[in-house]
Amino acid sequence: MSDQQHLDAIAKAVVSRGLPPVHSWNPTRTGEIDIRISRDGQWWYNGSPIHRKRMVRLFSTVLRVDDDDETYLVTPYERLRITVEDAPFIAVLLEQGSALIFTTNVGDRVVADGDHPIRVHYKTPDAEPSPYVLVRDRLQALISRGVFIELGNLAEERDGQFGVESCGCFMPLAPVD
Repeated sequence: MSDQQHLDAIAKAVVSRGLPPVHSWNPTRTGEIDIRISRDGQWWYNGSPIHRKRMVRLFSTVLRVDDDDETYLVTPYERLRITVEDAPFIAVLLEQGSALIFTTNVGDRVVADGDHPIRVHYKTPDAEPSPYVLVRDRLQALISRGVFIELGNLAEERDGQFGVESCGCFMPLAPVD
């Protein structure tokens, strides 16, 4: 099957409203496709950027991270491994209230809570932070620098941690020291 046929099969598998149940699909065939999501959220196909936002949105609805920690485009019949440099999504907008609501670069909206926590990874204690919010299943969004600065402005100190609260859950962003 050619790459174009793979892309067509993925497109046909997407449900027009809502997200398809990729978590319940158990395709028998596994392959690879030359799709890469760069750290800045740009999608690439065969070394060229995918400029069609609707196509990127379509593909984003059939993403899944499996037990091998690889990211796949999934249909009921086939799963195709893709390359993700960091996270498949970027949180580009933050709405504040009693809940923190993130909007991703592909239009997904997620409320930070116990099921969708914010976590911050530091490679070393003095390194730049890599902040994430869980979007769905095992798919995360890297929180953009501007949005992370907004979170920092909302942060409060609790038990030696700076963090934010959303839906009654305190989520640490950084240690006080």
